[in-house]
Amino acid sequence: MTEKDKWAGKNVFITGINGFIGGNLAKRFVSLGANVFGLIRNRNMRTFLYYEGIADRVTLIKGDLTDKDLLLRIISEEQINYVYHLAAQVEVGVGMINPFDTFEVNIKGTYSLLEAVRLCPDKVKAMIVASTDKAYGQYRIDQMPYKEDYPLIPIYPYDVSKACADMIARSYASDIYNLPIVVTRFCNIYGPGQLNFSALLPDAIRSALGYTTFIPRGSGEQIRDFIYVDDVADLYTVIGAKIGRDPSKHAGEVFNAGTNSPISVRSVIEEIYTAVSNEKELQKVIERMEGKKTTGEIQQQYMDFEKVNRYFDWKPKHSLKEGIAKTIEWFKVYLADNYNRK
Repeated sequence: MTEKDKWAGKNVFITGINGFIGGNLAKRFVSLGANVFGLIRNRNMRTFLYYEGIADRVTLIKGDLTDKDLLLRIISEEQINYVYHLAAQVEVGVGMINPFDTFEVNIKGTYSLLEAVRLCPDKVKAMIVASTDKAYGQYRIDQMPYKEDYPLIPIYPYDVSKACADMIARSYASDIYNLPIVVTRFCNIYGPGQLNFSALLPDAIRSALGYTTFIPRGSGEQIRDFIYVDDVADLYTVIGAKIGRDPSKHAGEVFNAGTNSPISVRSVIEEIYTAVSNEKELQKVIERMEGKKTTGEIQQQYMDFEKVNRYFDWKPKHSLKEGIAKTIEWFKVYLADNYNRK
């Protein structure tokens, strides 16, 4: 059975569909013949979903993630088979400034959706809840990479909100309710359509291409792992299909996904500027990074894909160099359409 055979005609509900990852996942499911439904808070036209014309090929429902009754109606009336919960307030800095709204969206939004799924036990075959590597909190470098059985010890508001949502999801997947839910914790995701320019890669790419001046947020010594968005969409379809066929086998499991190739933020920036042959500007960026301190962020974070490979025979297909090259080519077109050079 091909991947298209697995998904053709299936009803898939994606929260956060107007976001970077949600838009890419919707594009993947549309290409596989699934019927895609998405929850949006507002019709932001400056997103991957609209720019790529995907919005015209899915059913968009306007509403609030914390509205349990709305979520229940969507799952029931649209006969949803698969739920992908990607919606969240994702900005670490915003979480520091406005913890209340971060907790409201990321925690209440999650348990509102979980409760709606619980009330439709015969409809949903699988639910995937997107957590993050930041839910683990600060571990020593000799304890890296993060492992799925590590205790969650976050401190910063965004990290705490995701850890709480993660634990609530696993409660719904436990023997108490037996819902077909798994939790994914991925490293930093990048690729076409990441239009939040406070994120490292789109910010650096836009600057390297001559549209803005890159302002480093730190010295670049932080260690991270970066995974290409197509690899993430691929893994999400693999996990969803497997759970849908055998919910009891995987319910309640947590799956990390990284590339097994941690790298410094500075090296990522150097890779981007080198890829567009802008070494002159790169030297200025490096000078601006020297001695600069970063606050509110964990210094070392990365994970492997050992467990998810063992369960699903999955591993990322793109190296960082390949992923950055594809991302740059996409942004060249997008920025030419939407921005004026400085």
